[in-house]
Order: sequence, then C-alpha cells, then structure tokens
Amino acid sequence: MNAKISAAALAGSFAAAMSLIAASASAAPAAPQPGKDKCYGVSLAGKNDCAAGPGTTCAGTSKVDYQGNAWKYVDKGTCTSMKTPKGTGSLTPIKS
Repeated sequence: MNAKISAAALAGSFAAAMSLIAASASAAPAAPQPGKDKCYGVSLAGKNDCAAGPGTTCAGTSKVDYQGNAWKYVDKGTCTSMKTPKGTGSLTPIKS
C-alpha cells in the first residue's frame, strides 16, 4: 500500500514539475534578434513578443490589438512607417 502511495506521489510531483517548466518556458522573454527593432503598438492581441506592461507577463500576453506598451520585432527601420487603426508604430512605448 505504501509503495502505491509513494509511486502516486512521485508521479504527481513529476507532473507538477513538468507543468512549471512548460509555464516558465512560454513566459521567457523574446531573444534579441539582429536586424530587427522592437516596435510598440503594432501587435495584435496575444501576438506580442514581450513586455506588454501591467497586467501581462511576457510574450503572447497583450490583451488588445495595437496595445501601446506591447512590442513585436519588426525589420529594422520599418517600425515608424507601420500604420495601424490607432496610428503608427513607435520605437518607445506609446502612452494610452
């Protein structure tokens, strides 16, 4: 009986550890990309690369389209010419 309980406890611990590893991997910051700029205010909801400000944790956590404090990597030199329904992209966070 004790062996069955120990095996179940071990399996549960392993499953919990794997869940934590998966969660931390998905919340990791986007790696720097040569030839790209961080462009704020151009990503769609849930499609940001990282740093979406208060209420979000990291990549894929923006709540609305074109969120001003969420950025996405774009080709270097193209950010400020990108047009959205809320204006153009910015190399710095856009205040709401």
